Amino acid sequence: MAPLGGTAVQDHVALAEIELCGELIIAASAAEERLSLESIDEVLRVAEEREAGTGRRPSGPRQPPGR
Repeated sequence: MAPLGGTAVQDHVALAEIELCGELIIAASAAEERLSLESIDEVLRVAEEREAGTGRRPSGPRQPPGR
């Protein structure tokens, strides 16, 4: 239930995740084939986050789901 008095609470992390999901959906729908892991990382700006020092370093090689 929303608080009374018109006070809006924004979850900036959730909003950023929703924006990234939207960008990923757009990229996937525009692609003729499945997106590669590199393409997904590019859409999600993984390299930029790592360079900024805010991204998590993977513990090993990245594998597609189900492998």
